[in-house]
Amino acid sequence: MNKEALKRSLRKNDIIKQMPKACSDELHAVEFLEHHRWGDKPTCAHCGSEHVYQMLGRDGGRNKRFLWRCKACTKQYTVRIGTVFEDSRIPLRHWCFAFWRACTAKKGVSALEIKRQIQVSYKSALFMMHRIRFAMSDDGPGFLTGTVEIDETYVGGKVRHKTDVETRKKLGWRGDNKTPVVAIVQRGGNIRTMTAPKVNSRNIKEFVRGNVHKTAHIMTDESPFYHGLGKKYASHETITHSAGEYARGDVTTNTVEGFFSLLKRGIHGSYHAVSKQHLHRYLAEFEYRYNTREWDDGERTAEIIRKAVGKRLVYKAI
Repeated sequence: MNKEALKRSLRKNDIIKQMPKACSDELHAVEFLEHHRWGDKPTCAHCGSEHVYQMLGRDGGRNKRFLWRCKACTKQYTVRIGTVFEDSRIPLRHWCFAFWRACTAKKGVSALEIKRQIQVSYKSALFMMHRIRFAMSDDGPGFLTGTVEIDETYVGGKVRHKTDVETRKKLGWRGDNKTPVVAIVQRGGNIRTMTAPKVNSRNIKEFVRGNVHKTAHIMTDESPFYHGLGKKYASHETITHSAGEYARGDVTTNTVEGFFSLLKRGIHGSYHAVSKQHLHRYLAEFEYRYNTREWDDGERTAEIIRKAVGKRLVYKAI
């Protein structure tokens, strides 16, 4: 085993050993989050100074609120400040459990299941999971390179018991209320997704330009949405699904279609249905798990805790 693999194995074992305590005891949960946020050098959540100290209780142990104090700015703070769980009254041990479940459930975990497991209201569990999905959103995407596959799919339910012709016309050419989702995947690399009220050639090209490097080799199906896309890229190959063609040498869109399969199995199996309003948050969750597919569960959990810093999501935004 090389050094990097050994380090990863040790991190995995370390986190797996810590999680049961972090999910059942508040002090262990606080120390777990502090360690993965600050490491061995705690800093002020307000000014970033390293001149900080733990505030102690009368018994000489940790303060009941697990407060820290900064010598530089004199402000008090906890590990919650500046994170997705700031201002939350839910115990941190429950947050640790929710982070762990969100990162280890391959098809996602529903708010209803979290509600049952940690005994909170459904509203609180739903807000928790949306905050975690917000933390999972991509921070600095950069450009996708190499061979890049692009495709679109539609998520949602069909129109039922609506025979009014005008109603069906308002819902668009598909005759249903599905929401379009566009995905761009770099073979062997990361994926990006986009949802929009309506997909057309213009917004797809804008999405591609913002995420794909000009040296990339584009592969799509024969949809008119992608016509003229290859003019600004190294090449553009097309698969003709309508003629029964799904692969021609290395020209295929099977990778991105595989992601859509995972997405739909997760939505139907774990969530059953998602609203158009929140679909982008569920996409961020599936993106994160796909982009960290080669990581173990411990690494994935530690990374999402680090990504939770510097992000806030208030209930009004949901």
